[in-house]
Amino acid sequence: MTSAPPADQPTKHPWPALWSLVIGFFMILVDSTIVSIATPALMTGLDAGITAVVWVTSAYLLAYAVPLLITGRLGDRYGPKRVYLVGLTVFTLSSVACGLSPSIEMLIVARAVQGLGASMMTPQTMAVITRIFPPDRRGTAMGIWGAVAGIASLVGPVLGGILIDTLGWEWIFFINLPVGVVAFIAVVRNVPSLEKHPHRFDWLGVALNVIGMFLIVFGIQEGQTYDWGPIVGPISVWSLILSGVVILGFFAFFQSRSPEPLVPPGLFADRNFTAANAGIFVMGFLITAMVFPMTLFAQSSRGLSPTQAALLSLPLAVITGALAPLVGKRINKSDPKGYAIAGFALMAVSIGLYAWLTRPGISILWVLIPSGLLGVANALIWGPLSVTATRNLPPHRAGAGAGVYNTTRQMGAVLGSAAIAALMEARITAELGAGTAGGGMGHAGMVMPPALEAPFTAAMSQSLLMPGVIALLGVVATLFFVPTRRTPSKPNPTPGKVDA
Repeated sequence: MTSAPPADQPTKHPWPALWSLVIGFFMILVDSTIVSIATPALMTGLDAGITAVVWVTSAYLLAYAVPLLITGRLGDRYGPKRVYLVGLTVFTLSSVACGLSPSIEMLIVARAVQGLGASMMTPQTMAVITRIFPPDRRGTAMGIWGAVAGIASLVGPVLGGILIDTLGWEWIFFINLPVGVVAFIAVVRNVPSLEKHPHRFDWLGVALNVIGMFLIVFGIQEGQTYDWGPIVGPISVWSLILSGVVILGFFAFFQSRSPEPLVPPGLFADRNFTAANAGIFVMGFLITAMVFPMTLFAQSSRGLSPTQAALLSLPLAVITGALAPLVGKRINKSDPKGYAIAGFALMAVSIGLYAWLTRPGISILWVLIPSGLLGVANALIWGPLSVTATRNLPPHRAGAGAGVYNTTRQMGAVLGSAAIAALMEARITAELGAGTAGGGMGHAGMVMPPALEAPFTAAMSQSLLMPGVIALLGVVATLFFVPTRRTPSKPNPTPGKVDA
């Protein structure tokens, strides 16, 4: 057994460290989407409606997203390995609490704690890659990172379906216990200790960001519940959303004047970092927004079991896993811009095809075609975006840059979850009538009565149009990438510090 290299020394063999980190990274990304396939089972098992079940995902994503701005800095200050292990412990224990939850409310709380653990892990993964791989090998490493992200975010429903059908919904959370133990041992053995950088923390910024994002997400997701009107007294849905926007404006204002801002302005001086963040925001939005309508269509409209519904995404997962490392190798030698543009364009086409195929009576096998196209699109997006974002990051900004980048992705996921919940409720109400979206439909069982299949399917098809349009914004974002050329790598005459 070989020991980890000492602090400030690069590892000669960084790949074991990468694979050790992505075990936990895979697990937390699976949990970002695994609940989507359990939506009907949670409705029945915990006596909950669509909006409440979507909060199980939104609470996780919100608690995951907001702390990322500071957990990246924690890695810089205390060491990414140490912060990652603490987050992994919190995540694993809260996963057990999720499986033991007796009510939807308890599950939502446990998922929020789980999201907090995930927020401590994710930026450390990206920061370690940036610090232990030289620029000429980073594309391959980020390609693998991107493959894991793409596969995990969309394999979650497959794994969830199998577990729900065989053991029950609780096991989509219990499965994290053995995986978490394996990941902990692997990180302790294989991930090096890296140089620490002192940072102060902007707690006012954290508070403003938490409050602002919560108000916006709550307003969007619960708007249909309150008919987009008053909630309590003079407080309305729109006043909550507007207040959230104003508070985030204060957050941006104070950040520009903070001596140690959560979002260093210098990061966004790099146009590639800015454009890559816009692209990853779109990607986060799409991953959550397109899953719920397809899941409900497959299970509630077509009567598929969770496993059968989840297997519809198998071509996506297989193709993403096969192509993403190849794309990672290619972007070591060529400009990633073209790959990302093509990926988002294909993503828009694929989701549009999903929407067109979401109709009563159609053979469910047709859905495998856009699933495969999405696999190609994913492979063309994840690696090129992450390489472009991190290419120019100095070592002392690795944690902050990774935190901002992953925060942006998770903010997109949070808003995608809230937006699709609101849109689905609105379209279900429009197609089936008042009272069907919030709870009554959810308690009726997993399969739609024949008379309701056509209008319910139409509502799901219409809901899918939104993520299809949002994918085009990803094309726009990647058009702003500054073309980069690979420069021949030179041997390092002093192979001492990774962080020099």
